[in-house]
Amino acid sequence: MFVFKKIVSAFLLPIPIGLFLLFLALYFLLTHSHTKAKVFLSLGFLWFALLSFQPISNAIINPLENSHKALLNIPKVEYVLVLGSGHNTNKNLSITSQMSSVASVRINEGIRVFKILEKKDENVKIVFSGYKGFDKNYHSFMASKLALSLGVKKEKIIKLEKPVDTRQEAIEMKKIVGNKPFILVTSASHMKRSILLFKKQGLNPIAAPTYHLGHESKDYSSIFSSENLYKVKVAFHEYLGLIWSYLRGYI
Repeated sequence: MFVFKKIVSAFLLPIPIGLFLLFLALYFLLTHSHTKAKVFLSLGFLWFALLSFQPISNAIINPLENSHKALLNIPKVEYVLVLGSGHNTNKNLSITSQMSSVASVRINEGIRVFKILEKKDENVKIVFSGYKGFDKNYHSFMASKLALSLGVKKEKIIKLEKPVDTRQEAIEMKKIVGNKPFILVTSASHMKRSILLFKKQGLNPIAAPTYHLGHESKDYSSIFSSENLYKVKVAFHEYLGLIWSYLRGYI
C-alpha cells in the first residue's frame, strides 16, 4: 500500500500533470486533430505559467505553512522529535552534502531547540526518524551522524528506523513519550498533516515548523521561476497526503 501510494502521488504532481497535457497536445497534433491540439497546448502552457507565478504558488502553499506558527518560545519538554526526510549516502562528500536541503534544515532546527532545552534539563533527548528508502543507510542514522558532528552527545540521541511514513512515526513515538508533550520538528508545509496524524494517535505534539517556502521575493527573477513550481509540488504532495489520510481514517 505504501509503494502504491507513492507511485500514484508521483503522477499527480504539477510537472507530470503539465507534461501529460503537453503529451495530449502532441498526440492530437500528430493525429491531425488541430483544434484539440491547440486546446491542450494552451492548457499546458497556462498550467506551467500560472503555477510558476510567485503570487499563485504562495497562495497555494501558504494555507499549509500558516497552520502553525514558528516556535519562538521553547517550552520545557523531555523530547524533541525531528521527522525524517531525504539523504544520499556518499562517502566522498561531507555529511552535510549527503543530506537533502529539507533534512538539513529540519535537523539543524531540531538541534537548535534541543540545545536550548539541554541548558535547562540535561535529561532531554532528541529523536530522529527515517527509514532506508533506496539507500543503504537509515535516514535516522544519517541524521544522528550529522547531529554528532554538531556536538550532540550520543547518549542523547534516539533513532527510529521502522517508520516509513508520518503515521508510523507517530505510532513509534507513542511508545516513547506516551501522552507527554514533546516538540515536533518538520517542514512548515508538512506540519498540518503531521499534527493531525500525531493527535489521532493520542499524542500531544508542540509544533516547531521550519523550512518555510511561501515567502515573497522582490527579485524580478522570482516572479516566474522553477522555485515557485517547487513550492506547488510540495503543496500538492501535502494536500494529497491530507486527502489520503482523511479517506483512510488516519486523521
